Amino acid sequence: MTIKIGVVQLNPTVGAISANRDKIIRYIDEGRQRHCDLVVFPELALVGYSPLDLLWHREFIQAAEAALAEIVRSSTDISVILGTIEQRPGAGSTANIYDLSSIHHDTRLYNTAFLISDCMVIGKVCKIYLPSFDVFAEERYFTSREQIQVFDLHDKKIGINICEDLWHDGGPTGRQADLGADLVINLSASPFYRGKTVIRHRLGRRRAIENGIFLLYVNLCGAQDEIVYDGGSFAYDDNGRLIFQSPYFTEGLTEFLYNGRGTPITEPTVEPLEYVYQAIILGIRDYVQKNNFTDVIIGLSGGIDSALTAALAVAALGAEKVTAVFMPSDITSAESRIYTYETAQRLGIEILEISIAELMERYQLSLPPIVTGIVAENLQARIRGNILMALANSRGALVLAPANKSEIAVGYNTLYGDTVGALAPIADLYKTEVYQLALLVNHLASKPVIPHRVITRAPSAELRPNQLDEDDLPPYTILDPLLKAIIEQALTRQEIIARGFSPLVVDHVLSAYHRSEYKRRQLPPGIKVSARAFGIGRKMPITYSYRD
Repeated sequence: MTIKIGVVQLNPTVGAISANRDKIIRYIDEGRQRHCDLVVFPELALVGYSPLDLLWHREFIQAAEAALAEIVRSSTDISVILGTIEQRPGAGSTANIYDLSSIHHDTRLYNTAFLISDCMVIGKVCKIYLPSFDVFAEERYFTSREQIQVFDLHDKKIGINICEDLWHDGGPTGRQADLGADLVINLSASPFYRGKTVIRHRLGRRRAIENGIFLLYVNLCGAQDEIVYDGGSFAYDDNGRLIFQSPYFTEGLTEFLYNGRGTPITEPTVEPLEYVYQAIILGIRDYVQKNNFTDVIIGLSGGIDSALTAALAVAALGAEKVTAVFMPSDITSAESRIYTYETAQRLGIEILEISIAELMERYQLSLPPIVTGIVAENLQARIRGNILMALANSRGALVLAPANKSEIAVGYNTLYGDTVGALAPIADLYKTEVYQLALLVNHLASKPVIPHRVITRAPSAELRPNQLDEDDLPPYTILDPLLKAIIEQALTRQEIIARGFSPLVVDHVLSAYHRSEYKRRQLPPGIKVSARAFGIGRKMPITYSYRD
């Protein structure tokens, strides 16, 4: 028998339980209209991933329970698998020891998949392996519960497990296969980072082959704060052939016909840079819209970072929602003005020009004779930051910060200056990756939107006459691989030097990296597109004296 499965890559908003419920019911209705036998939603689809400390509010749990009951009532003549939270009585829960008032201490919370059919809950499965690394903190909230089982549905035996359960050798997938499962369905909320899509496919193929089962993987889609969920749901047959693939970075219902057969499709082996582009666009759009804003403001300087940030914002929100602000000083070159206006014109965005020269003079008159050197450089950036925030307040808009990962890593930015903003879209891109993405943006556009001379221009903060980044930093072609060795690979000083880097350069960069921790803690969230990003997944003390 063929089971027609509607695979839903839901983009929920965390905590918007009523809105998420209504969206889920609409997809169930769509599945029914398209004659699906089963509609499958991702992990924690009803409440969004992750609610974090919202889980300690009694009303939040009660609202989720009430919404689930309405979803169950909507499942007439169709089956549904839905990820949400579940509350059960139970003493001694380690997951809730931090609760101050909202949830009784004799209650446990579970990350649960509910199997619903024709207005009845006919089964449920709790997550076994609770990740508490990188961006995850599930052991803080949930309790693990191991109960391996399979369900009879439409003449098939189906196993259900949740996200991390698939990643563990000897996990529930194999034991569900031992119980006779023909099809195992994994509900996931798996964040995107560059290379993750290929890793998931390798895992899915391996699990299908080693257990002799069909595997359906259903992933969340959308962005939450710094994290982007890319969708890309898929299915493998028992020979390890890819037979189903949903779109990436796209919410919606895709049909999968499960009949014990399938036509193989090409499995991805290389992840295109375009996925990073799509992740950042989705991250900007969801951050702005889910926080109930519509417009953004960007300080446009004539450099590559602000030009790329503006181009990504236009792709995410539309040109009419993006305003650029050019804030020249006495140091600003004629080229910067030309490049700024050309970029704005190509993007079709509004541009305002507000000089900071007079404001700098006023500060110099008001302050003691200290406004020289680095003080003067940083003061320019902070004046600009104030202007951007004032304009954002007046328009009800958000400021996007153009900081990149290379600058953030070594503190080559001004706190409360060029770092101000609600979101830093390119904060997880090294400078060399900024150039790569800028070239891709132009390639994808009908005509180049970032001027070629902006891309080829020598990078400069332009806070002192004739300043270039390479006056203060190693060339980015050297700095970025060195930073990757520090951040992504966690190599020691000696291991980095053994790779051919100059000891003097290594010591200079390591010193800047360590002493900039206090800056990083105060930066706006950046959209995560690498395996090791600054932000939610990185837990470092601000004050520490350890050195490799």
